[in-house]
Amino acid sequence: MDRDGHLRGDPQWFERALADPASRLVPIWNSRNLLTTTDPPRAALIEREPPGGEPPSPEELILLGRFEDRPCFAWEVESAEPPVLAPDTRFEDLRLVASLLPAGDAGLLGYARAMITWRHRHRFCGSCGAPTSAAKGGHVRVCSNPDCPHESFPRLDPAIIVLVSDEDRALLGRQAAWPAGRYSTIAGFVEPGESLEDAVAREVYEETGIRVDRIEYHSSQPWPFPSSLMLGFTARALSRQIDLRDCELEDARWFSRADLADGVPLLPPPQSISYRLIEDWFDAGAERPLRELRAARKS
Repeated sequence: MDRDGHLRGDPQWFERALADPASRLVPIWNSRNLLTTTDPPRAALIEREPPGGEPPSPEELILLGRFEDRPCFAWEVESAEPPVLAPDTRFEDLRLVASLLPAGDAGLLGYARAMITWRHRHRFCGSCGAPTSAAKGGHVRVCSNPDCPHESFPRLDPAIIVLVSDEDRALLGRQAAWPAGRYSTIAGFVEPGESLEDAVAREVYEETGIRVDRIEYHSSQPWPFPSSLMLGFTARALSRQIDLRDCELEDARWFSRADLADGVPLLPPPQSISYRLIEDWFDAGAERPLRELRAARKS
């Protein structure tokens, strides 16, 4: 995916990209992405003139860049029922199918969904309430009030997610809405005026009562549902007594590597950063990789 950010302010390039026969639309309907019905599925990209309907106007489109060397535009389909845009396709919730998609396809669809959600929430100026219009390929919303200079840009909500360890044990918690038996790493949003490390220490203490140190960055994962960026960390526990202080978690426990090797508890999906944090911690102190052990149990 080449986002071509330096070209967003060139209206002539935008027009040429729209006129390019190779250009494709990335449709979003009811926060769902269009996928092929193949096994495995792929992102379904359609021509600018969809079958059975009028082509969307330039104002309805957001320039994403070039995917596989084709100009691509996000397009929100506003209809009560899912439209039939191409044969052998269907609209799906990306959260449920992302692990089945090639990484490039998943990134493109998540990008399109996040941009459409942002535009939908910024149709009016946050300063004076006047309608906004699109600029720079749809990546800026400009207030229509000549006395108001406000411009809105896409923003991300940073959230930390952390694997807290105590020698051979990992601290995992669960929310009541999750499938029975599932536990995951501790997570929460970063607050204003707070460093990422401060957010890690605060969230772990607020949710579990555990104090931590040795906070180290691990990796990140975009989470466009609707606009989060998950920032993964590891940390060492300074205390061990769990206290569910803010009641956000239904339960939190210490799990040993032996527990995880035995299939306890049910872990997050393998494509999630939470699983990657757990897996890397486990593999660093185990004779056999976690995926190998759990695959052997399933077989």
